Formats: sequence, C-alpha cells, structure tokens
Amino acid sequence: MPHEITPDDPHAPLAPGKLSGPDGPLRIGIGGPVGSGKTATVAALCRTLGAQLQLGVVTNDIYTTEDADFLRRNAVLPDERIVAVQTGCCPHTAIRDDITANLDAIDDLIERLPPLDLVLVESGGDNLTASFSKGLIDAQIFVVDVAGGDKVPRKGGPGVTTADLLVINKTDLAPLVGADLDVMSGDAKVVRGEKPVIMQSLRDDPSAGDVAHWVLHQLDHSHAHA
Repeated sequence: MPHEITPDDPHAPLAPGKLSGPDGPLRIGIGGPVGSGKTATVAALCRTLGAQLQLGVVTNDIYTTEDADFLRRNAVLPDERIVAVQTGCCPHTAIRDDITANLDAIDDLIERLPPLDLVLVESGGDNLTASFSKGLIDAQIFVVDVAGGDKVPRKGGPGVTTADLLVINKTDLAPLVGADLDVMSGDAKVVRGEKPVIMQSLRDDPSAGDVAHWVLHQLDHSHAHA
C-alpha cells in the first residue's frame, strides 16, 4: 500500500539537507482554487512527460487522499511514485508556512526511487492567495479556470501575480459561462507583466502540451545552471 505522510508522521525518511544538493530533482508547485483543474493538469503532465522523465508527485489534501487516489485510479504513474500529504489544516500552511510534511514526502520519493528528474507538488485547493515557499519548490504554476468568470485574473492575489506560470484552464467552457477569453488574457498580462500565461483546455489538448513544454524549459534551464 502506498505510504501516506501526515504532519505528525513518525517516519522521518532522510536527514535534513537532502533537497539542497545540486543533483536533486526540479520541484514544481501547482496551486489554485478548488475545482480549477490542478489534479487534471498534473495527470496530463504525468502522461505526457512520464515516458521521458523520472517523475514523482506529492499531493496535498486537508483530510483525505482524494487527489492522490485520482492519479492512482487513472494510472498516470506507478503507485509508488505518488505520495499523499494529509495537511489537517489550511493548505497554505503545508506549502508555505510549515513545509515539513511536504519536504518529508519529497525526500521519501528521492530515497525510494531512481534519480528523479522532476517532482510535482500539488497544493490542496485554495483561493487566489495560495503561494509556495521557495524552500519547498523551485518554480510555481498557478491554475485558475474560466468557470470562475473573466474577472478572476484582474482580482490578482499572490497566486495569480507572482506564480512563474499562470494557467487559465477550461477555456472550452467560455461560451457556456459567458466569459471573455480576450479579457481574461489581457487582464492577466496587465497584472503579471512579462510572466507567462497559458490558455488551456484539456478537452481540446489532453496532453497539456503548452504546460509540458514550459516544464521541460524549466528543466533545461535548471540543468544549464547546475
């Protein structure tokens, strides 16, 4: 049975400092509001990149392992490559304030698996203020969805404005919810400046190709500066 890690887990897999080595995997955090499509994006990235990269995934849920279970049911990676953190508290705490359980989960993957290229750390669903500690991840993707209305990007918040990549997801729903994609894209560029924005529909592109390309670019960049 896959090992689940909670904040008070008695297992302390590795000594501190494992993650700071130059040969460690690239760690990308994926956050966003509930229902924005974070887990579906993680699943798509695993399917697209899993054949060429050594991947691991850490999911965060408050009381359940729902996101990890979704990934396992859909067989996007072998079970042993997916670790669930049950935060028992606001997701902000486990990804930004007290990141110990997530660090332990990443160390668990590093210890058990061959050298990893990439670890995706998915936050539990939260609001527009969710952001990751730089002690936990190297780069952050923030996912919002069209169903929230075209006002979402201009509302800003640290997730929207500071993430290394903003994904505006479920663009295929725009005609059904009356959202203007040009407005969303334009507002996102205003609040983010030069930081990239990707408009995405997993119905139209199940591979999440643009996001996968961005991830590979981050990996190349990290290797070039190792």
